[in-house]
Amino acid sequence: MTQRRNRNRSKRRGIFCPTHSCYLDSVSQKYPLYADRAEQLQQRGMSRRKSVALVANGRVIPLSNEWLEAFWCDQCQATCWYQVKRQDARTYSLSPAPSSLWQQVSGVIHPAGNPSVGEFTRTQARANVYGKGSRSYMF
Repeated sequence: MTQRRNRNRSKRRGIFCPTHSCYLDSVSQKYPLYADRAEQLQQRGMSRRKSVALVANGRVIPLSNEWLEAFWCDQCQATCWYQVKRQDARTYSLSPAPSSLWQQVSGVIHPAGNPSVGEFTRTQARANVYGKGSRSYMF
C-alpha cells in the first residue's frame, strides 16, 4: 500500500495585471478599508435602512473583503496602488485606487496631520529644537 504525499501547498494569489494579464507581486502591506457613512455601505449592497441604523450609532464598519495594496508589474516596470476585492476564496478583482478611497483606510497617517490636534500644538511640535527646548520661549 503506497501512501500519498501531501502536495497541498499554498498557491500564489491569483492577482493579475489589468493591462498585461501577468502575475502581480505585492510590495506593500494590506490596508483594510472601513465605512463610516451609510452611502458607502449602500454602494456595497446593504439596504438603506440597515446601513443608516449601523452608522447612526457612530460606528465604523470594517469592510472585510476589501483593502488597498501596492503591486509591482514586471512588464509595466511600475508600482501601482489598487483596491482589491475578494470575490471568493481564490478570485480577486482589481481597480485603481482613487485618492478619495485613502480616507477610508485604517492604519494610515493623515497627510495633513492629526485633525484633532490644534494648530498651536502642531506649530510647537515643529519648532522644538533638541537640547535647547522650544525656540518661541527662549529668554
